[in-house]
Amino acid sequence: MRILKLKKEDLPSFLESVKKFGKLVGPIRKGSKLVFDEIDDYNMLVLTAEKPMIPPKKFFVPPKFSMFKFDKNGFENNLGKSEKLIIFGLHPCDIHAINILDKFFLKNAGYTDPYYEERRKNTIIIGHSCIPNEKCLCNATHTDIVYEGFDLFFTDLGDFYLIWVATSVGDDLTREKIEIFDEDIKPQDIKRYIDWRDQRNSKFTVNMDFRIMPDIMEISYDSKVWDEMAEKCLSCGSCTMVCPTCNCYNVVDELEVSTEIKGERVRYWDSCMFREYSLVAGGHNFREARADRLKLWYTHKLRAYMEAYGSPGCVGCGRCVEYCPVDINVLSVARALLREREVCKEC
Repeated sequence: MRILKLKKEDLPSFLESVKKFGKLVGPIRKGSKLVFDEIDDYNMLVLTAEKPMIPPKKFFVPPKFSMFKFDKNGFENNLGKSEKLIIFGLHPCDIHAINILDKFFLKNAGYTDPYYEERRKNTIIIGHSCIPNEKCLCNATHTDIVYEGFDLFFTDLGDFYLIWVATSVGDDLTREKIEIFDEDIKPQDIKRYIDWRDQRNSKFTVNMDFRIMPDIMEISYDSKVWDEMAEKCLSCGSCTMVCPTCNCYNVVDELEVSTEIKGERVRYWDSCMFREYSLVAGGHNFREARADRLKLWYTHKLRAYMEAYGSPGCVGCGRCVEYCPVDINVLSVARALLREREVCKEC
């Protein structure tokens, strides 16, 4: 892996040069909201700990898209129509989330999702460091540093970046404007990086090791905590929509109002927190109770993903902490379960 330096003042020049590889998107402000969207003005970039509410999964599994169109004579697949993208400014936690989605949709599922695969192959990932805020949990989930899943990674050291070049595509990007990069990494640059790491680590406010949670989830399956949380839960699905690793979806056929059989098969985000999600033919619902739905979601986040993919389904981005209106999130649930264990030990 090559490491380069780039002066901060040369970032717009670099970003402009890579547009030949695809549409450039990143975290920008639209009104009061931060979103991942096309970058027209580099001054609009927000490269802080703040994250867009909707994570980058929307580029690989859009909230709603047409899989194929059909009529009485057959169907026309919509594969091969995704655009080439460069996503700039992804934090380590969001890159970890994409790595998990890769395992789910491509590597470990036994079946490759062709719609995800096409968009993933057409996307270049450029990561960017951040100084955590009070909602960041990535130190607790050990996702504050990322070693794979990106083409370039920018670490902000004040007046310059250290840039990790991880792939041949990343190398191609830098060679578009090679004159603005410096390969001479000096001892003082290394010291700046070490000091930056120490400063960043000191900003984390969550002191919890989530590696204990698979065991805690297992022994707390019948905990009263789930019923207590369920009394507050609105079943709104906000946690699943903003979670960068949630991937539940539904597929429906939408028919045109016509005398002919004509329509399209549409895939859209769904949520295991919705009551209807586990409703089956005959009216039976496997998870009628909100407590059961909460238990399912947090089992996935804190235990099942670890068993299946070797890493938790939570990457510590803090979006559920920020957006759940009733304070049900990975942190509050983990603390409640751990507190219950402590109380039991004192009994």
